[in-house]
Amino acid sequence: MITKDVIARNNVRVSGKGQPMLFAHGFGCDQNMWRYLTPAFENDYQIILFDYVGAGKSDKNSYEPQRYETLQGYAQDVLEICESLSLRNVIFVGHSVSGMIGLLAAVERPEIFSDLVMVGPSPCYINGDDYIGGFERSDIEGLIETMERNYIGWANFLAPAVMGRADRPELAAELNESFCTTDPVIANQFAKATFFSDNRKDLRKLKTNTLLLQCSEDIIAPLPVGDFLHREIPHSVLKVMKATGHCPHLSEPEETISLIKEYLATKK
Repeated sequence: MITKDVIARNNVRVSGKGQPMLFAHGFGCDQNMWRYLTPAFENDYQIILFDYVGAGKSDKNSYEPQRYETLQGYAQDVLEICESLSLRNVIFVGHSVSGMIGLLAAVERPEIFSDLVMVGPSPCYINGDDYIGGFERSDIEGLIETMERNYIGWANFLAPAVMGRADRPELAAELNESFCTTDPVIANQFAKATFFSDNRKDLRKLKTNTLLLQCSEDIIAPLPVGDFLHREIPHSVLKVMKATGHCPHLSEPEETISLIKEYLATKK
């Protein structure tokens, strides 16, 4: 795939100069979700934003169901963006499922990345015998079933729960709108790839330095998940945030920026 196709496919936007920071949005979102964070870094870093295929202004005609059946397909998109722009020494900032997408990309091509910043990540959303992921398998199956039967109703229910900020309903409204502008068929397959994924065995393969940003109350990635990630990822730093909900880059951008900058300052 030639560079021009990758840039158009993922609606890639580049600004600034310096060490590259690649921002990867979460499920049901697009690159616009980073708008409160990127201005704090654009004077010192090269900012790269993109949309996964099916989200935002990506080329939805490029969607290949077989490719995107698992998170590995999305990791390939990340690597192709990096190759198309000849990026190296990349700081990858990934929200939610993009934490694991970034992990898969960095395990495959560790020479491309200097650091990973995972915002609200989870390697597995389903509880196991000795693992707390936050959901029973039946919960996830019910969520997917509702999504297939009534996508708008599913979005109306899930957005406030994910955002976790009843005091700021405008945030849930924005997330709901983002869900509703995503193609339902593509969103459904991305949801299955996300919520049925299990990357726990991949964590120890990661050799890239990693910052884990864990919200203090988050139904999608509860506190035990952050502790598990910190134990399993060899070179990781865990910061439990004052922020609540699953989208601190929207609800508490100042704290998110501060913690990322504090971490990056230790690398200089």
